[in-house]
Amino acid sequence: MKFSVIYFCLFLIGLTSFSAHAQETISPDRKLAIDSLALEKVRDLSKYISIIGNKDTPFSEANRVIDRAEELFASGAEIGVSSLSSNEITYYGVRGYFEHLMALNYDQVTIKWYDIQYISDLEQQPDGTFVGVITIYQRFEGTSDDGLEYKDTTKKDITVFVQKKETQIGGRIIDFWDVLLGDIRVAETTT
Repeated sequence: MKFSVIYFCLFLIGLTSFSAHAQETISPDRKLAIDSLALEKVRDLSKYISIIGNKDTPFSEANRVIDRAEELFASGAEIGVSSLSSNEITYYGVRGYFEHLMALNYDQVTIKWYDIQYISDLEQQPDGTFVGVITIYQRFEGTSDDGLEYKDTTKKDITVFVQKKETQIGGRIIDFWDVLLGDIRVAETTT
């Protein structure tokens, strides 16, 4: 009986702290700042992809940029790759995607992202994390000196995770909201 009471009390304490954590809200001003940070990270990723995919980028510079790009992502995130010649979508881990991009068999590669926007508002998950989706359109053009040319436009959906974290600055614990990118899913590929 004594153990039952202890377990019940522990359960109530856990439930109370879980529910307090799960009820965390983001003020409208803070949400605007978070949305802006998420869009900024997506734009950074767009720049990194252009640099990594560019065949004129030195190998050492591309690897440095890959390291920076990986920091934008949550652990275990995957990036989808599609082609007009196949209905299959291949998903790579983040570093594997960038290595695949560097190894493409074109002499010139141009990748541009445009029409970047939220398509779903941030929704709170049971663990307190907020999740949203940003959509982008990617224009890919690859050409080879021997005349090989490939172009496509791909609509991609990027999962965004927003979590409250803590850091210590000057001996004080400071709360902040962190934004990480998750999976990048291919929605459609067209000419």
